[in-house]
Amino acid sequence: MLRPRALAAALLTLLLTATACSTAEQPAATPSVTIAGSDYLGGAPVYLAQDRKLWPEQGVRATLQSFPTGRDALNAVLGGQAQLGVVGDLPAVTAALSGRDLRVVADLSRFADWRLLTRTDHGITGFDRLKGRKVGLPQGTNVEYALSRMLASAGLTAADVQLVNLAPNQLPAALARGDVDAGLTFPSSYDAARTALGERYAELRFTGYTARTLLVAGPAATDDARTTAVLRTLLRAQAELTADPAAARRAVLAQSNGTLQSGYVEAFQPAYEYRPTLSAELLQQLQDEAAWAKSAQGLPGSADRAALLARLHTAPLAAADPAAVTVR
Repeated sequence: MLRPRALAAALLTLLLTATACSTAEQPAATPSVTIAGSDYLGGAPVYLAQDRKLWPEQGVRATLQSFPTGRDALNAVLGGQAQLGVVGDLPAVTAALSGRDLRVVADLSRFADWRLLTRTDHGITGFDRLKGRKVGLPQGTNVEYALSRMLASAGLTAADVQLVNLAPNQLPAALARGDVDAGLTFPSSYDAARTALGERYAELRFTGYTARTLLVAGPAATDDARTTAVLRTLLRAQAELTADPAAARRAVLAQSNGTLQSGYVEAFQPAYEYRPTLSAELLQQLQDEAAWAKSAQGLPGSADRAALLARLHTAPLAAADPAAVTVR
């Protein structure tokens, strides 16, 4: 028979052994990631992954935050409320020029079917007719850069028009009231403008600017392995989107919680090219936009190739899909 002191020691040994075994058997906590977004169609793989519950396959627990514009989503990333963000190219460029802690981890999708919205009774039949007119748009977003390309195609600059800062949901009513002569906004607001103007609705199409929806990482995103897992999930979602576009559109509508209309999704999602990449074409566009932003907005940072290349964080995408990284 064990003496009391020996018995106590034996029991303590058994307790420590059981505790160690129990701890060893506990599964590692599933890493969580918060993704801030705004462009449902540009970021369709993100929302499809959420709808299909694809994240756990890569050991990720994702929470999505939705914002009216990419600028708002970017602010959430820069402020540390989200680790990753789905944003437009111009907000990312302006943040980089302003010296913010931001890295581009993927170019998720590309879109080049823009419409300048106007009214039949305003006589704007070409971009050259914008000279001296009031143009409404959400300033600080990639829509502003799209307008600069439209104006440049007619030999004009922003100094030749009067810009009016309007949220996307404000533009249709402003056009209907005559507060502005023309407007440029996100494609999700085109149908609202058509409804508000009725027979007076007119548009000018423009394909001279390819908007890119980027996945960016902010100061709270310190784990490349987690970002790689997110990208692998998005690659899986992209494959499902390609295989069944109609189901993908239903998923995007479901995740938008009424923000998007089915007619818009049906009409515009086919205009997007989806595949996460980091390419020389992206880097050149970032350079062009940075040069424009420095001139138009007086931002202080460098627009040269080396400075912007340093903003492309290639390691997570190279780990998820080596062939997708072609920039050097």
